[in-house]
Amino acid sequence: MRQTDIVVIGGGIAGLSAAMRFGKRARVVVIERESALGYHSSGRSATFCHYGIGDATVRGMTAASRPFFEAPPERFVEGALSLAKPALFIATAELLGELRALEGEMARFTDTITRVGPAEMRDIVPVLKTGADGIVEGLLDTSGRKLDSDLLLQAYARAVRAGGGEVVTDAGAIAVRRDGARWIVETAGESLSAGIVVNAGGAWADAIAIDAGVRPLGLQPMRRTIIGFDPPPGLDIAAWPFTKTAGDEGFYMLPDAGRLLASPMDVTPTEPTDAQPEDYDVALAAWRVEEATTLEVGRVKTKWAGLRTFTADKVPTAGFAPDAPGFFWLAGQGGYGLQTAPAMALAAEALLFGDAWPEQLAAFGVRPEQVMPDRLFA
Repeated sequence: MRQTDIVVIGGGIAGLSAAMRFGKRARVVVIERESALGYHSSGRSATFCHYGIGDATVRGMTAASRPFFEAPPERFVEGALSLAKPALFIATAELLGELRALEGEMARFTDTITRVGPAEMRDIVPVLKTGADGIVEGLLDTSGRKLDSDLLLQAYARAVRAGGGEVVTDAGAIAVRRDGARWIVETAGESLSAGIVVNAGGAWADAIAIDAGVRPLGLQPMRRTIIGFDPPPGLDIAAWPFTKTAGDEGFYMLPDAGRLLASPMDVTPTEPTDAQPEDYDVALAAWRVEEATTLEVGRVKTKWAGLRTFTADKVPTAGFAPDAPGFFWLAGQGGYGLQTAPAMALAAEALLFGDAWPEQLAAFGVRPEQVMPDRLFA
């Protein structure tokens, strides 16, 4: 049986970003059940960082994470982790109230927002249907960032290994049990003994906890669908922003490698699984794009679905389980795992090692009680 200090279960963005920080102070082994890192969630994201989702805690963590994306640590990665790209939030007359509310919430964290009318929106995204029966107003946020999820995952994994830790794929946690003051984690290839086990299992995090005899959080995985299609010949889409409907229903769309990606923003409850796109959601994505724009989606060139796993209050959680010494939760990243990863890793490090709360988080109003799992058992 191999001895280590910390076993991190889950090789998505949450587990890897935290493991990089843990590895500076302890021996860390990250185990991932799939052959690829971030297979179910992180690697299937639209990878756009913006202030248009989540509550104040999530937006605060997004703000605290931005310096990492804009200026990564030395030797962390070659090239850029992110590229500046605006975000445009649009509303019909019926959604103006939600757009106004979004403006107020976003303005707490950035001063880069301006209201734009129909003519300005058509200058930015020429295919938008504007006017009394269409889109009447928008918010343009120039602080958006397009992230590179694969580059980010691989860079974190390299940093873990460079710090003396290990990242092992094809190594799911078959069993997790307490043995005295230690946790035993069984994989297909070996048994690991650690003082702390970090549950970063994404959609499987509750199942891992139940297997370990720990009270689950009540996490809910949700399926999210994305399609890719070609723009009309001759239409230059490279400078188009990330475009999203205000509110919970509608669509988002962004250019990516010469194509347009779009999602119907579906939030379909599902069991932990290898999510696949459903025909209805693919058709819904195309229909919503065509309703709001003059585009004809035509042939869908690519499609996929991923998992977004939420806590009851839709705020990611980090901290020791109140009912199990040495069992540390790092779960519920929802649809903002990539854009909050640096901040969540800071929070996890502080809570796991008992450090003072990071000033980078406090500066944006993020407090430990907002992310610790205790709140979910109250």
